[in-house]
Amino acid sequence: MRHLVAGNWKMNGSRAMAAQLISELKAASAGLNADLLVCPPFPYLIHAHEFLTGSTIALGAQDCAAQESGAHTGDVAPMMLKDCGATHVILGHSERRSDHGESSAEVAAKAKAAQAAGLVAIVCVGETDSQRVAGETLKVVESQIVNSVPQGSSPANLVVAYEPVWAIGTGKTPTAGDVEVVHAHIRKLLVSSLKDGQGVKILYGGSVKPSNAAELMAVPEVNGALVGGASLKAADFLGIAAACA
Repeated sequence: MRHLVAGNWKMNGSRAMAAQLISELKAASAGLNADLLVCPPFPYLIHAHEFLTGSTIALGAQDCAAQESGAHTGDVAPMMLKDCGATHVILGHSERRSDHGESSAEVAAKAKAAQAAGLVAIVCVGETDSQRVAGETLKVVESQIVNSVPQGSSPANLVVAYEPVWAIGTGKTPTAGDVEVVHAHIRKLLVSSLKDGQGVKILYGGSVKPSNAAELMAVPEVNGALVGGASLKAADFLGIAAACA
């Protein structure tokens, strides 16, 4: 399975920054053994789409609404993202779940709407530090998978990203063995609940950087990375992609 390395820019950047970063990525992305995806903030989606012209780098967004249109001030419909050139959308990121109180049911509704619009839903799951210490990692991840992934999802419209909340932006990472256990459990859940769960990509996220990427990307059932801070620097992002076998 070919790896996917997705860059979540979060609430960072500018039009000039997007132009520079994408230019650097385009110049050095040929020959990589991974597909690249960049996910800028909403205001820069259309600009990023234009900057990506002539490359194989895909464009994604960081969230979407569950509704198609209507009186939903401040929300963005999946079809609007597609109209801006996006092919993917990140949903259920821990920062959305914590900062905006998003439930797994809401994530599932958004994912279903995104898939209906022709987008690939990147559904994020992961445990907090207190849940990890309590030995609840697999229980938490399983609940999020069961309640966040729409029935009928397939490799064509679903990617799952495991991001332990305690590792996001902290510099801390689980051991390769810990990641293997969680990804194996996620794979088991996907296989048991979806027609082709074996083909769904499972990304690892949480303080991924060039120095640890090779070890993490070599873990069984790790099919790529969801990258935060390191995706804002072309050299780091490309270094992670280069670590994919």
